[in-house]
Amino acid sequence: MIGLISATSAGQRGCEHLAAAWPDEVRVYDGPVREAVGRAFAECGQLVVFLATGAVVRLIAPLLRGKDTDPGVVTVDETHQHAIALLGGHGGGANELAQRVADVLGCRPVVSTATDAAGVPGLDMLGWPVEGAVAAVSRAILDGDPVRLDTPHGVHPLPALPPNVTAATDSDVSLTVTDRATSDDAAAGTTVLLRPPSLVVGVGGSRGVPADEVLTLIGSALADAGLSPGSVAALATVDAKADEAGIVEAAGRLGVPLLTFGADRLAGIDVPNPSDAPLAAVGTPSVAEAAALAAAPGGELLVPKRKSAPAEGPAMATAAVARRRPRGRLAVVGLGPGARDLLTPRAREELRRASVIVGLDQYVDQIRDLLRPGTRVLESGLGAEEERARTAVEQARAGHAVALIGSGDAGVYAMASPALAEAADDIDVVGVPGVTAALAAAAILGAPLGHDHVSISLSDLHTPWDVIERRVRAAAESDLIVTFYNPRSRGRDWQLPKALSLLAEHREPGTPVGVVHAASRPDERSEVTTIAALDVTTVDMVTVVTVGNTATRNVAGRMVTPRGYRWQA
Repeated sequence: MIGLISATSAGQRGCEHLAAAWPDEVRVYDGPVREAVGRAFAECGQLVVFLATGAVVRLIAPLLRGKDTDPGVVTVDETHQHAIALLGGHGGGANELAQRVADVLGCRPVVSTATDAAGVPGLDMLGWPVEGAVAAVSRAILDGDPVRLDTPHGVHPLPALPPNVTAATDSDVSLTVTDRATSDDAAAGTTVLLRPPSLVVGVGGSRGVPADEVLTLIGSALADAGLSPGSVAALATVDAKADEAGIVEAAGRLGVPLLTFGADRLAGIDVPNPSDAPLAAVGTPSVAEAAALAAAPGGELLVPKRKSAPAEGPAMATAAVARRRPRGRLAVVGLGPGARDLLTPRAREELRRASVIVGLDQYVDQIRDLLRPGTRVLESGLGAEEERARTAVEQARAGHAVALIGSGDAGVYAMASPALAEAADDIDVVGVPGVTAALAAAAILGAPLGHDHVSISLSDLHTPWDVIERRVRAAAESDLIVTFYNPRSRGRDWQLPKALSLLAEHREPGTPVGVVHAASRPDERSEVTTIAALDVTTVDMVTVVTVGNTATRNVAGRMVTPRGYRWQA
């Protein structure tokens, strides 16, 4: 819950704006400000206080308990010019909250956390449990001191780290990505232990097994093997135990999902300790070991099956632990048509999350300033699409966090298709949509896509012309609005006139045609003309041509296609 506190009428208006934007997330505190801040500080995970920063500092100072428990606090000035992350930038989420407040109120977020200001990922903001000397190692990273990167169990998809953080250094200060439980260096204050989600605990249990017995067994299995509970990513069991209350509760208390597998699948997994008892009960000779391995394909069994040892009564639970192979991450990111304000926030986040960027050189130039220090850039020129796709997939398979970038929407005549044709199920894949050229051009032209429409590329480099021609004829006969991508280049100058002639067989010479060159870029230009009057020599490869249907009209210089299903005269 986000607590909202104000002291003036301007602050009250700010509270009202935020409450309207986030109706299910906020609670407005009335009454004397000191009392309101005290109540909100005790009851909410975050606060937005419309008051001078100095005043808020004095109000919250007596309430501070520790960075692990204090709420995130954002202050907003009287004229709503700045949203300042005052307390709990990372742990309390104040940095993110400041941005959210700024988005609603139209003000500027102010974030002073050192890692955020320097563009370096905070070690406590990577989404994984972290232990050890976070402040000391973060300081070393920011100061440019050598920091050793240890990844004893393989490469994990971390965001880019600065060049001074590398496996090649022999520094005593280190960042270790491990599921092992202890480290003398961490105890000495020179190491951060980052816990990847690499462990799966397979669990079996008799009917009515208590959650406490399951959890005690898991804890002892991990401790005896020197493994960290922070790296447990999931519990796994057989389908027949999917509703076993003790196992379900154990997963809930650990805060991890419960994965279940069919008995037939588990029975086919080779395990070191099969047993007749589970075979008779649920149809597989192994539950704990087989489920752990099923949830960690290609991984290794670290802890063989072991039974619980309750103080009284028979053992009711079994557990085994497997380590997953690290999985790389491939984000296929659409950058939009070119203008920075048409690059989506999600695309920005993925660019910051990646340690490797793969893309066409001119597209890399568009977003180079958004990349974190230490990001590895693999760029190439025109005509190397398949090579870039293979490179991106190979980097993800090596365990890295990769962003493969393309203009517009990466799934429309762009990099998503060749990349996903190469990618198997051994990596995680994320698609990030972008504003594609047809939509960017349509917004400039007016509303040409108000009814059914189709996009057709006129490039015959990868598609035979007879296939393209058949599609254009079908669009013409079905009266679809048509957007032509890749309409004309120096080496392909006859395809656009031919396509227009096919459309003209079914549409009047005065049918509106929109031409947009370099949509949203500094050299953008556009015109609304007709099929008969279009000068094809003005068209090139960064131009989009949109041909209306029989209902499309030129209204005050804009292309407009009615959205109704009754054709208008």
